[in-house]
Amino acid sequence: MVHSSPFHLLALTLTLTLTLTPSFFQGSRAQLSSTFYDNTCSNVSTIVRNIIQQAQSSDARIVASLTRLHFHDCFVNGCDGSVLLDDSSSIQSEKGAAPNNNSTRGFEVVDNIKTAVENVCPGIVSCADILALAAEASVNLAGGPTWTVLLGRRDGTTASFSGANNLPSPRDPLITLRSKFSNVGLGDTDLVALSGAHTFGRAKCSSFSDRLYNFSNSGSPDPSLDTTYLATLQQSCLQGGRGDVLNNLDPSSPYTFDENYYTNLQDNQGLLQSDQELTGDSSLASIVDSFASSQSTFFQSFGSSMVNMGNISPLTGSNGEIRSNCRKVNGS
Repeated sequence: MVHSSPFHLLALTLTLTLTLTPSFFQGSRAQLSSTFYDNTCSNVSTIVRNIIQQAQSSDARIVASLTRLHFHDCFVNGCDGSVLLDDSSSIQSEKGAAPNNNSTRGFEVVDNIKTAVENVCPGIVSCADILALAAEASVNLAGGPTWTVLLGRRDGTTASFSGANNLPSPRDPLITLRSKFSNVGLGDTDLVALSGAHTFGRAKCSSFSDRLYNFSNSGSPDPSLDTTYLATLQQSCLQGGRGDVLNNLDPSSPYTFDENYYTNLQDNQGLLQSDQELTGDSSLASIVDSFASSQSTFFQSFGSSMVNMGNISPLTGSNGEIRSNCRKVNGS
């Protein structure tokens, strides 16, 4: 997860014209099903996992990158595979938006998964569902939890460049992060749990270098940053130096999905401002503490929050399409 946005984590689009109420999200959940492909493509989960495992053998951080793609898809007009669309005569790709440009990665692995799935069950499995399955497999292959992925999404035929530019940002203050999450029906526990995806992956110096030298235009480092960690980061990200140098989001176990992200936050060693912001509010800090003290609690909450995120305004039924190529709309 190279991040120019947190979810980069996590991400957000407010070109939605719907008012996304709790009942709306419950309705979308009811339309998705864990057994959606049981009779039409029963091996899809195995195909997805096998190809990711193969990619992981030569690229340890691919699992973080694929997890991030699902975040950046769902937060922009819902989980519709729009993040995968390339530029065309009718589409301005989300890949060129600031949080994604030279940052999101893993598209070739998605292509490989789609090709393998099409060979077995052509025209059945959406690219949006491939992203959801890939995120779950990736987290589990890195040592993280497993959860029941709900399926049945269809692929969108449009992208939102402006929405992608409004993804949660590494520099967002807490009030903005909460707003961007609540706008897609996600709450405080989801915010803290999904931020835990920063237990693996990397971020560029440009995503946080202001914390090292000129926080909030103060001319000084971020006072919330542990001084020893600050010195380490200053060695990696020189003042006025290259912004594309990569840094582990979780220096203690950079390729393992575990609870160390939260113990880092307790020690004021969150890499991004948006990470450390989670300890600046008592209600969020209590969630951080509960996850830091219990990996099983974090894992259970993370799986639940991934399901919640996967339910953001999916296209179902006759809406959208099943793309034959994840990079372009059918017939284009």
